[in-house]
Amino acid sequence: MLSRRHIRLKVMQSLYSFFSYNEKQVVSDAELSMLQHIEEVKELNLVILSLLVNLIEYADSFFQDGKKKHFPSSEDLNPNTRFINNKLVKDFLSDDLLSELDNLSTFWIANDHNVISKLFKTLYQSDLYRNYIINDDYSIDIDRKFFIKALNNYILNNELVHHVLEEKSIYWIDDLPFVATIIIGEFKSDMQFIRTSVFKDSSDKEFAIRLFRDTIKHNDQYEEIIMKFARNWDLDRIANMDQLLLKMAFAEILNMKELPVKVSMNEYIEISKYYSTAKSKVFLNGILDNAVKDLDKKGLIKKTGRGLI
Repeated sequence: MLSRRHIRLKVMQSLYSFFSYNEKQVVSDAELSMLQHIEEVKELNLVILSLLVNLIEYADSFFQDGKKKHFPSSEDLNPNTRFINNKLVKDFLSDDLLSELDNLSTFWIANDHNVISKLFKTLYQSDLYRNYIINDDYSIDIDRKFFIKALNNYILNNELVHHVLEEKSIYWIDDLPFVATIIIGEFKSDMQFIRTSVFKDSSDKEFAIRLFRDTIKHNDQYEEIIMKFARNWDLDRIANMDQLLLKMAFAEILNMKELPVKVSMNEYIEISKYYSTAKSKVFLNGILDNAVKDLDKKGLIKKTGRGLI
């Protein structure tokens, strides 16, 4: 399930694309494209789970090949198969989920990168793997701790994994930390993978649509606000991402009565730390703080509920 922050990020990506190619896009088409990109987070979730399945399947063939060596060692003949037979992934992968993952069976092998073999060998040679297979505690909690550490330390930060994901979608690297959080959360809570919409409920989907539409609809109005409080700055000198984040913030502050002003301000200031320039945090904070005071004084900020200003 997507958080509101991640929804904001996905809307931001689509708005950036829209304003970059405005003459070539129709708003309704761009909106549909945005919703499609958001739903692709679910596909990425499945892709990462398929990577785990591929690694386990490769490990099985790796051990079988070891037995066929001309001079197999005792370890080759009697490999520790705890990684293959772990309780966590076996319990997590329901029949329905395995059926969905079958559609992605070639995702990680339909290229010349040998991702699975390289990734498994890196993991296989690690202290994390060695300590895991010799652990006398065979509880699912040990499996859980191993796979969470393997995801964080070896799998999801692997450059080759990133390369393959980027070949599929330019957005997936940005989405990867959030998807990792979802999968790890499901592992920790023993929940099975949820294959419904990535939106928690209809209000979250409506939030994404309203944010996208209002930012476009009132673009000129928001530019005027920016210019009023960006003293000694021409609009062309303000980073495009800073402009976009400010416009999205104003869309929430002026048109979404149910959202607290402070929440909207803090969210976009926080996002600017990762998606704009080093000075953006201070710049956005100054513009938003002064603009909100002025807009509130003029009675233009209308919120419902206590403590929302």
